[in-house]
Amino acid sequence: MRFRLTPRETSFYDMFAASADNIVTGSKLLMELLGADTAGRAEIAERMRAAEHAGDDATHAIFHQLNSSFITPFDREDIYNLASCLDDIMDFMEEAVDLVVLYNVEELPKGVEQQIEVLARAADLTAEAMPNLRTMDNLTEYWIEVNRLENQADQIHRKLLAHLFNGKYDAIEVLKLKQIVDVLEEAADAFEHVANTVETIAVKES
Repeated sequence: MRFRLTPRETSFYDMFAASADNIVTGSKLLMELLGADTAGRAEIAERMRAAEHAGDDATHAIFHQLNSSFITPFDREDIYNLASCLDDIMDFMEEAVDLVVLYNVEELPKGVEQQIEVLARAADLTAEAMPNLRTMDNLTEYWIEVNRLENQADQIHRKLLAHLFNGKYDAIEVLKLKQIVDVLEEAADAFEHVANTVETIAVKES
């Protein structure tokens, strides 16, 4: 790591960690969704909406700190990108839950559970990685594993699409379910974007 003589604003590390912890909360709500009945899903959607609002607040706090800080721990553009990508994950997870409730989906197709399990694992890894931004240690394994998980998510997504188009569902149901699994896939992509941004930061700081 480069040696610096100038002091830097370090509260960003805590704020990134808080954002990632909130994403873990969102991933746990997704897991709860799998076994919930209609009433339970509505309650989970409310809790997810609250978590998404908390994520927005955390992102805005990072942007405010960024605009008021003279010296930042790493490039301003990277801070902005990392905060935005973390926010995207929460947005996609909240959208998926909301769609399940709005479309009154009775049963999610086989494979969605695997999608959510991948997201939960990526959320845990991301939360574990954020505190390491302080030292830039032990991050290589993180972005390698998240990229592997995203590849796994791609495979699950393609199999889900094949399942949806196998003729067992009516056209309207296919449209509803496809939108849900597509949004979950976007969440997986967003985790990869976070990992790629962390890799970029680590390379610059090495």
